Amino acid sequence: MVLESLLNPFSAEKRPWQTLFLGFLYCSVGIMLSLWIFRDQTSLIMVFLTVMASLPLVYNTLKLEESKDLVIHDEGKLLLQHQKAIMFFMFLFVGITLSFVAWYIFLPADLLSIVFEKQTATIQAINNRVSGNFIQQLPLFSLILLNNMKVLAFSIFFALIYGTGAIFILTWNASVIGAAMGNFIRLNFTELIAVTGFAKVSGYFGIVSLGLLRYFIHGIPEILAYFYGGLAGGILSVAIIRGHHKNKYFSRILVDVSDLLLIAIGFLVVAALLEVYVTPLLF
Repeated sequence: MVLESLLNPFSAEKRPWQTLFLGFLYCSVGIMLSLWIFRDQTSLIMVFLTVMASLPLVYNTLKLEESKDLVIHDEGKLLLQHQKAIMFFMFLFVGITLSFVAWYIFLPADLLSIVFEKQTATIQAINNRVSGNFIQQLPLFSLILLNNMKVLAFSIFFALIYGTGAIFILTWNASVIGAAMGNFIRLNFTELIAVTGFAKVSGYFGIVSLGLLRYFIHGIPEILAYFYGGLAGGILSVAIIRGHHKNKYFSRILVDVSDLLLIAIGFLVVAALLEVYVTPLLF
């Protein structure tokens, strides 16, 4: 396959920044093919096509990470090794998200409702559910943390059942986040153009920066949590597939999986705190 042959897990872990461009490419190709072939269902098909392009690289990376459990005995060193895969996954996710943002900004208005139909409906549902004033911070924190824990559980479950299943949850989240960022940037572009025309280029860069920062402040630790959870579930899935649950290495694998899950939960708590107590103060 052409797209899956562009990068292998060893290269991805050595130069994770390359996967940012790869994620952007995977997503852009997925959107173009969806518009061309499955126009009325683009909002879902583009996610599936992006996932399909990512699957070989993600699965081979999970196999590589599971094999590290068999040869590295020190848990601290093992977690440091896993960070290479986490960095690669994060760059891939950011690349996919930025692709969705770019397409949302530059697509004609008549295509937005088609390409981001499901994502827009999801954002509206979230806004309706998480409504309330700033005084209700503690309930809001609990609600956000509970919702994020549910997504983490799905990431682990999908990874355990399908091996690379977590990449679907994360790509879907990337499409929703990308639509939210793109909508924020596009609306502010419109207001700035109405006031200043095209004279102040710095204003446009400022809007883009604000749009990205608004969601990345709490989004980065949140997505890191999902990747740690997905990695834990994926390693366990690969271990079972390869029959390592029947030998002496399985106890070591379970310890590694448990540590990854604890790290994931820690990141979710940090993300919820940032989303409730920091982001509203800045935006």
